[in-house]
Amino acid sequence: MSVSWHVVCRSEAVIPGTGVCALVEGKQVAIFRTFKDRQLFALDNFDPIGRANVLSRGIQGSIGETLVVASPLYKQHFALATGLCLEEDVRIPVYEVREQHGLIEVAA
Repeated sequence: MSVSWHVVCRSEAVIPGTGVCALVEGKQVAIFRTFKDRQLFALDNFDPIGRANVLSRGIQGSIGETLVVASPLYKQHFALATGLCLEEDVRIPVYEVREQHGLIEVAA
C-alpha cells in the first residue's frame, strides 16, 4: 500500500504551540506543532465527545510525559501521538505528518 502525501500549508503557518485545520481527502485534520521541540502531529479534527470539528483550536499541554491537546468544548485530553482520550474510552485517528522544503504534508 503506497502512501499519498498531501501538501496542506507552508511550514510557518503552524506556529509552535498552536494547531491548524486542513482538509485532506475530505477529512478535517488538525495539525499541531509543539512549542518546546517543534514536533509535528496530525489528528482527526473531530471531537467525538463534543461531536464537533474543533480539536485544532484546542490547547496543547502535557499530562505526565504524554503530549496532549485539550478539546475546547468539554476539555477532554487527546494524546497527540496516539489519539487516545485520557478521560474516556475513545481514540481518534492519527495521521503521518512531515515537513519538507518549507511545506507541511499529511499522509492519507
